[in-house]
Amino acid sequence: MSVKPQLKIPATYMRGGTSKGVFFDLADLPEAAQQPGKVRDALLMRVIGSPDPYGKHTDGMGGATSSTSKTVIVSKSTQPNHDVDYLFGQVSIDTPFVDWSGNCGNLSSAVGAFAISQGLVDADRVPENGIAEVRIWQANIGKTIVNKVPMCNGEVQEMGDFELDGVTFPAAEVAIEFMDPSADGEQMFPTGNLVDTFEVPGVGTLEATFINAGIPTVFLRAESLGYDGTELQEAINGDAAALTRLETIRAHAAVRMGLIEQIEEAVQRQHTPKLAFVAPGKTYTASSGKVIQADNIDLLVRAMSMGKLHHAMMGTAAVAIGTAASIPGTLVNQAAGGGERTMVNFGHPSGTLQVGAETQLKNGEWRAIKAIMSRSARVLMEGWVRVPAEVLE
Repeated sequence: MSVKPQLKIPATYMRGGTSKGVFFDLADLPEAAQQPGKVRDALLMRVIGSPDPYGKHTDGMGGATSSTSKTVIVSKSTQPNHDVDYLFGQVSIDTPFVDWSGNCGNLSSAVGAFAISQGLVDADRVPENGIAEVRIWQANIGKTIVNKVPMCNGEVQEMGDFELDGVTFPAAEVAIEFMDPSADGEQMFPTGNLVDTFEVPGVGTLEATFINAGIPTVFLRAESLGYDGTELQEAINGDAAALTRLETIRAHAAVRMGLIEQIEEAVQRQHTPKLAFVAPGKTYTASSGKVIQADNIDLLVRAMSMGKLHHAMMGTAAVAIGTAASIPGTLVNQAAGGGERTMVNFGHPSGTLQVGAETQLKNGEWRAIKAIMSRSARVLMEGWVRVPAEVLE
C-alpha cells in the first residue's frame, strides 16, 4: 500500500479581535488552490478540520465555533492605491462548505500585521517606529479597510496595554477604518425603509431594520423575541427551539434583503446576513463576571453567527451597529435613546465595545462614509500547517 506524505504549507495562526484563524500568503498555497474553487475549499476545510459531525475540530486547526473556524488569504494588491488583497473564508463546522459571502471584521485587524511580517507591504510604507497605515482591499465585498499598525524597531508591535472585552490578555491597539462600508450599487437600507414590518411563518410579525453596512444585518427588538438583551451564550445556544426560530427569521430576512431568492438557499449562506437583537442599556453581568453598568453603555446588542449566539461581537456586525445607531429612526438608534450620534458604546455578552460611524443623507438615501473601531491582533503560532495530500485530488 502506497501512502503519500502530508503536504506542508506555510501558515500563521493569528488572533484578530475576538476571533482567530489560519492566515496564508496566496503564493504559499499549492498551485491548484491559488484559484477559487473546489480544490481551495477542500484544502481550507481540511486545515480547519471540517466537516466534523462531532463538532470539535479535533483533527484540524479550528476551534469548533464561528469565531475560530476562519481562514484568511493575503496577497500583494491588484488594486491601485492598496497594499494587499485580503480574502476571508468562513468554514462551516459540520457541513462541507466555505462561505465567501462576507468579511470578518475581527480578523481584519490582523491583516495589516500579517502583511507587514510577510513582506507584502512595500518597505517605504512601513516606518521603523510609529504607525504603519496598511491599505487593504477586502476582496469578498470589494471594500477598503485601513489598519493602523504600531511599529517598534522595524517590527510589528504586538504587546501593549489595550484591553478588549472578549480577549483575556491586553495587547497593542490597532485602529481600523472601514471605508464606505455599505454595499456598492445597492441601497444601504435594501427595502428603502429604516424600519420594516415583516411576517415570518411560524414566528409571527416582527419589526426589523435591514441594513447593508459592514455586513448585511437584520436588527430586531429583543423584547419581540422574548429577551431583554442581557442574555449570555448558554441562555440561547442551549435552547434548540430558540436556535431554530432565530435561524428561520434569518432565512426570511435573507429573502427580504434580496440576498437569496428561496428560503432553502439560506443553509448554504450561513455567514450572511447576520441577525442581531437590541435593547436599551441595562446593568448586567458579562460572561467574565464583570458587571457592566447601564450608565456606561448606550444600548445592548446580541448577535447570532453561524447559527449560534456570538460570545462577543463580530467586527463587521459592529460596523452595522455603529452605522445604524448614527441614523435617527432605526431600531438600533431607538434602543440607544434616539437622536444624532457619531459614536456608540454597546454591551455584548463579553463586555462592551465602542464604534464610530460617519453617515450622510444625500438625495433621500443614507450612505455610510466610514466606520471606526479599535481591536488588537497577535501571532499565536507560525510555521507550517499539514494536510493529507489527497485533499488536492
